Amino acid sequence: MKYRQTGNPHLPLLLKYFRARACRPSMHMKFLIKSIIIKILTLEARLALRKFRPYVVAVTGNVGKTSAKDAIYAVLKTSFNVRKSEKSFNSDIGVPLTILGLSNGWNNPVVWLKNLLKGFILCLPKVLSSGSVRYPEWLILEIGADRPGDIARITSWLAPNVVVVTRIGEVPVHIEYFASVKEVIHEKSELVRALATGGHLVLNADDGEVLAMKDLREGKVTSYGLSSSAFARGSGYKVIYEGRAIKRKPCGISFNVEWDSGTIPITRKNSLGEGHMYPVLVAFAVGLEKGISFEVLKDSLNSYEAAPGRMKILEGIKGTTLVDDTYNASPAATSNALKTFASLKTRGKKHVVFGDMLELGKYSTEEHRKVGMEVAKFSLDTLITVGVRAREIAEGALDGGMSELNIFQYDEPARAGEHLQSLLNEGDIALVKGSQGMRMEKVVEEVMAHPEKAAELLVRQEKEWASR
Repeated sequence: MKYRQTGNPHLPLLLKYFRARACRPSMHMKFLIKSIIIKILTLEARLALRKFRPYVVAVTGNVGKTSAKDAIYAVLKTSFNVRKSEKSFNSDIGVPLTILGLSNGWNNPVVWLKNLLKGFILCLPKVLSSGSVRYPEWLILEIGADRPGDIARITSWLAPNVVVVTRIGEVPVHIEYFASVKEVIHEKSELVRALATGGHLVLNADDGEVLAMKDLREGKVTSYGLSSSAFARGSGYKVIYEGRAIKRKPCGISFNVEWDSGTIPITRKNSLGEGHMYPVLVAFAVGLEKGISFEVLKDSLNSYEAAPGRMKILEGIKGTTLVDDTYNASPAATSNALKTFASLKTRGKKHVVFGDMLELGKYSTEEHRKVGMEVAKFSLDTLITVGVRAREIAEGALDGGMSELNIFQYDEPARAGEHLQSLLNEGDIALVKGSQGMRMEKVVEEVMAHPEKAAELLVRQEKEWASR
């Protein structure tokens, strides 16, 4: 009562301090338990690799590594028994889980205990394990890095047979905990240095920093990209449209995969952007090197379907078209999405909804402003931003000459979606993009014509995401 009567201004701070002290043991315990689980899973993964000796394809980069992994899987599965990383299992816990063929236990201790037991049984000598295990001939692993040392820890025990490096970009995503872009490049190059003797290195020819990694390790090097010097080259990109007049809308893309001995025509339904060429090109380069025939490559590359949230075309309400690019966001990917979107032919209005680009550290303000300047340059009709950082996109658009009457700012994706819904009219087209943590798929769900198909068409629809 004494504190209430005197109105002691220090009481809230004291209470906050003691609450923090009280919570600290449980936080330490969670960290300790997670560390133990990672160590056990890593040990089991190393034993599994030693026991089954699969070929390993490891994919890293800052743009397009998940799509590259999925496309390589689509090609290799036609001829081999293959397993790939699920979703974005690319960390020091996700990589061992993929090698062991286990699921994420999230916060369920029972699932983690079962995982550890299954991993132990898998690693037992054949004479002790019950029955024969049909382990994959190939593993396709996605390897990411949020902080310095992340990849080095994995490559201390993993030596891939094939290493793929996609694009890094001038200001990479996840740079927040790195001192510079050079440090990010060095971290990614750790995977190249870990390439097994006689291995195959596949590099993006359109990123100079990536292509320079060819000098880090001896062995076969294959390049891919839009550059004329690449081994696997993309050309002839164009957008496919359907309908007429105001009902005319984009429905996909077409392009060619070229190499010294021929050309494969590719059609991608419900996808937009030159970014969709790169996964196909890298999968072609890997598949050709592994002896997969021309006809099989052609069929598998044309049937491969890109995952949700990667410049996917969706039907919107009121006869509109949505471009769903909500999987994640980096400066390079956002710029590419804007250029693609601005080039689309439509008789309706063009609206963009951008959420925060996270994990950019000291580059955040400048890179968000650059996006806003691009929006203004392309003379788009409406800009809606979501999040504190994305306010800088609005400022950049204002500085670039866009009218403040066409700029709207929100903190929550659902409210932004409601506003977009009120703006849309037949023939309009809208681009939605932002980092994973911004949950921009909620904007798309507000304005998609068939929200009952959200689980099939949108990212982050698993139950683990429902409460976030």
